[in-house]
Amino acid sequence: MQKRLFILLLDALFLPMLLWASLSLGKNEVMFPHAGEWWIFPLALAISFPVFINFGLYRAVLRYFRNQTISAILLSTLITTIIWAITVKVTGMADLTKSGVILYWLSTFTFIAGSRLQIQQWLYGTNNDNKTSRKRVYIYGAGESGTKLAALLDGDPAYVVEGFIDDNASLRGWNMLGFDVQSYDKTAATLMNAPENTEVIIAMPSIDREERQFIIERLEPFPVKVRIIPAIEDFASGNFRVSDIKDIDIDDLLGREPVSPDKQLLPANIHGKTVLISGAGGSIGSELCRQALNLRPKKLVLLELSEFALYKIEQELNEILSSMHFSVEIERVLGSSGDITLLDKLFSRNEIQTVYHAAAYKHVPLVEENSVAGIKNNVFGTKTLAEKSLASKVETFILISTDKAVRPTNVMGCTKRIAEMVLQSLANSKNCETTFSMVRFGNVLGSSGSVVPKFRQQIADGGPITVTHKEITRYFMSIPEAVQLVIQAGAMAKGGDVFVLDMGESVKITDLATKMISLAGLQLKDQYNPDGDIEVKYSGLRPGEKLYEELLIGDNVSGTKHSRIMQANEEFLSKSQLEVLLKNLQNTLTDDNLDEIKKSLTKIVSGYTPWENTANNDSAISNDDKGKVIPIKKSYPV
Repeated sequence: MQKRLFILLLDALFLPMLLWASLSLGKNEVMFPHAGEWWIFPLALAISFPVFINFGLYRAVLRYFRNQTISAILLSTLITTIIWAITVKVTGMADLTKSGVILYWLSTFTFIAGSRLQIQQWLYGTNNDNKTSRKRVYIYGAGESGTKLAALLDGDPAYVVEGFIDDNASLRGWNMLGFDVQSYDKTAATLMNAPENTEVIIAMPSIDREERQFIIERLEPFPVKVRIIPAIEDFASGNFRVSDIKDIDIDDLLGREPVSPDKQLLPANIHGKTVLISGAGGSIGSELCRQALNLRPKKLVLLELSEFALYKIEQELNEILSSMHFSVEIERVLGSSGDITLLDKLFSRNEIQTVYHAAAYKHVPLVEENSVAGIKNNVFGTKTLAEKSLASKVETFILISTDKAVRPTNVMGCTKRIAEMVLQSLANSKNCETTFSMVRFGNVLGSSGSVVPKFRQQIADGGPITVTHKEITRYFMSIPEAVQLVIQAGAMAKGGDVFVLDMGESVKITDLATKMISLAGLQLKDQYNPDGDIEVKYSGLRPGEKLYEELLIGDNVSGTKHSRIMQANEEFLSKSQLEVLLKNLQNTLTDDNLDEIKKSLTKIVSGYTPWENTANNDSAISNDDKGKVIPIKKSYPV
């Protein structure tokens, strides 16, 4: 405020002096105003101040002079001079000469620009116009959001706005807020040779995911960091800050445009009911809690083995509830889904109607090294909870399964397939009043143990990124989409259903790694580019890992009323057959003999081939084998 007042007083002092000097020079004689002519001086100030304020010349002093700053000064001084000259001429206050008026405009412009520049240098030093320490920004999209962003960044000393990129032919060649609008093709050459700290910010919040992916892929070859403004409702709220600009997340590339949920399926098993969610603090379990809460259950029972995870999700749910106009009772239960004593007490005090069983050990190499723990939790934990649900006449039981259950080469996948078989056998037993179903899908983005956060951290640490095998592929889906589909699939179940989510197309992990490097504004370091920033190294497949994952055991699959949910028809063992085999498996666990354990597993799951018996473990890959940076390929369709 003090700076603004100082500048205003400075103008009030010097503008009349400049006016007097200009009029004197215009007449080639010293001007001695008559009585009525004195009014031209306060008139000049009365006209100048509102115009200058409107053009922002009395805002806080900017650290940097920009083209639009000069343009604003040039235009505002021209307008004030014209208005002043016309007013004086019409009222007859004084006799003016054309040269005097022009001199007044030029001297005013020179003084305003020079004084601001001098004050800026006094306050911030003479070297602050050095762009090397500032981020150069190109804004992709010259619409309303883009121009708002440009105005915001223009006032931030950390940025230099270089211009707009927009393929709208009607905008081409325009100048918006002092910045040129150029097409992508015209800007490409500049971006290819962009300096180190250059960014492109996508300012098109209303475009769909496919259009956004197209833009991101266009920018990928350039050595620039790509970022994006938040959703249009966030930007339009007016509370947007520079810190709200977010990095392009790999979710934006791997995720899909969401399909509108079936309004009848979503609430069917949740609204007004008591819902138990096991593994409530995990990646899938916690999202199940969030979405279930929005569907207004009567009560949510959170079963979780991790104390911290249970505390965290309960706190989050209470925070969500505080902003809602309804209440939901939440019960926290710390313990395992395989603890029958705990389950007896839990079910006796709650009339549970729906169970979502998300509790599982799912990290493939860890479960491979700790097979006994994995089997106890994933197989017998599921069996205990399912049988207790059946005995308590739970209406619906939905198991969260995995694509690794299909022709498994690891203990984790094998245990999940057995868990599926447990539910299938119960569903086909006599007098079963519980609708058992399972939903099978691949990797979810951002889950614990996912490659995406791991790669992100490795990039932040300067590399290298470690990939197990150059040919390894995986399916990916966002956690919210997966959970929404799980809820809808469970509502379609009739008993013993194996639902398979449409995961889209599988992704080559090497391509995922190189794409994440590019989005960070860095370059892949390899034999083709030895001066690059981040190297990708291959470590070989870990115990239990497969190159490719599958979603179906056979080809016997049918559609459902939902376009992204399929139903598999797969063989399973009867309850009596499975009981004998599980009894034998349980006996092998006491001896902790891994060979015997795996033999028992092969007798239960016919498609299970232990990893050490496959060719997958011959996986050492030379780093010289890496290819060039290529886009994520869409292959291996479901």
